[in-house]
Amino acid sequence: MLLEKRTILERVLKESTGLEDVLLAEGGEHADLATTVAFALAKQKKQAPVKIAQDLVDELSKHPELAGILVEAKGPYINFVFGKEYVCDTIRAAVKPGYGSLEKKTTRVVLEHTSANPNGPLHVGHIRNSIIGDTLARAFRKAGYRLEVQYYVNDMGRQIAIVVWGFTHLDSTQHEGEKEDAHIARIYIAANREIEKDPGITLQVNELMQLVEKGDTATVKKFRNEVSRCLEGFEVTMKNLNVAHDRFVWESDFIRNGYTEKIINRIRKLPQAKQEETLALDLSEFGFENKYVIRRSDGTSVYAARDLAFHAWKGANFDRMIDVLGADHKLIGAQLQCTMKLLGEKVPEIVHFEFVSLPEGSMSTRAGKFVSADDLITEINKRTFDEVTARRPELDEPARRAIAQSVGLAAVRYDIVKVSPEKSTVFDWKEALDFERQSGPYIQYSHARACSILEKAGPFAECYDLETPAEIALAKQIAKLPMVIERVIAELRPHILATYSRELADVFNSFYHFDPVLKSEGKVRDRRLTLVKAAQNTLKESLETLGIDAIRTM
Repeated sequence: MLLEKRTILERVLKESTGLEDVLLAEGGEHADLATTVAFALAKQKKQAPVKIAQDLVDELSKHPELAGILVEAKGPYINFVFGKEYVCDTIRAAVKPGYGSLEKKTTRVVLEHTSANPNGPLHVGHIRNSIIGDTLARAFRKAGYRLEVQYYVNDMGRQIAIVVWGFTHLDSTQHEGEKEDAHIARIYIAANREIEKDPGITLQVNELMQLVEKGDTATVKKFRNEVSRCLEGFEVTMKNLNVAHDRFVWESDFIRNGYTEKIINRIRKLPQAKQEETLALDLSEFGFENKYVIRRSDGTSVYAARDLAFHAWKGANFDRMIDVLGADHKLIGAQLQCTMKLLGEKVPEIVHFEFVSLPEGSMSTRAGKFVSADDLITEINKRTFDEVTARRPELDEPARRAIAQSVGLAAVRYDIVKVSPEKSTVFDWKEALDFERQSGPYIQYSHARACSILEKAGPFAECYDLETPAEIALAKQIAKLPMVIERVIAELRPHILATYSRELADVFNSFYHFDPVLKSEGKVRDRRLTLVKAAQNTLKESLETLGIDAIRTM
């Protein structure tokens, strides 16, 4: 409902002021929406902002489309407060399944996330990429977009060549019970140690890279086999994180289908192209100091060339491209965007994120120092099971484990996504599992409480005529969900939804504390139960868009 009201207000303000940007924003404690547009008009009208604001209020108050909205000037600011009809309409919409979903769109969107090198298990540093990407994907679908989520598989880079060399020359027997990606990591680490002892092995690794690019059948098969095994391990990990991809796109396919050669030929013709020992782009006129290498001196293409081919293909098949990349990819991401623009291709939007770590320290797959996502999930489930057992000892073990698994998932996903992507974060075990604080389990607990109230209440007649300040405050928080979804999509910042969900839980708990529900009677009981139902459904929709189970009991 807030989204609809904002749309109407923006249009009316644009008509009244003649401005394209009417500076409409949330109004904080004193209003539902507010604008500082009077300041923008002051220079043009050569009048004081206070007078302009009052004149606009006088005009807007008479506008037929703003009936039921209190329009008032507070000095140079204009506040909009929505009335009873808005509150009733919000609750009427919020009790229905799928609340918060936006209209279906024809825009085709492709979102790439995770895309970790298949040389060992996903570690804690990778899963922020996965969780940000998956939450964005859920928000895009909630917003009505046609979306495909892709994982770009690096199946021909140096790291994979090292893995293949290791499986060819070292004892590569898989240990009993060893997960596929863990097996790959063990051989990769061992191969790197051999290279440190004998740098001559690097020549053999280079030969493997040349053979795979030339399409040597046996070499291609070796690369594909080991990468496929690693991806099997990744899929298990991502399933446990409630993360899914629609398609795995293989880097080597862009060598086989000729796309890479085509893009290289186009790059050669750019005025910024420099053909010396290597083929590279001089992008210094755009602020880049380092050359953007496209092809090595031995004739093999580098990752950047294949990545450009991949993005040209995506641009031809989708209307909007989004990549989720770590902060260490800022330079190559910017070079990619610059080159795509020079080529006249669609330019991808990039969500860069800083890294998540554990208090235990930094991670490096090559050095064998990393905390795998699997280890994190195992540990969090253990801690969650202990917490659930302490809280609900009367439940049988399968029931406690089921709750623990959902709560553990909420703890990990929420703790990672709640921080804006550009900020680094340390995963805090204690805070993530705190049922009483700003955590995923806390929001789940609020949802479970709403479910419990409704179950105890039994049948009731839905009533939308809210009255008390606590009731209206909760209804107005519920009304924000569709606009929050739109903001997440527009700004590509999923933490906005995480913040909203926690605030919704706060407002619901405050309402429940001040306004008795089950002990009230008659129409008051019906309207409060209706409000609980709307809150429960909105919490459910919010949690599921965050990739968190909306469990009914904890």
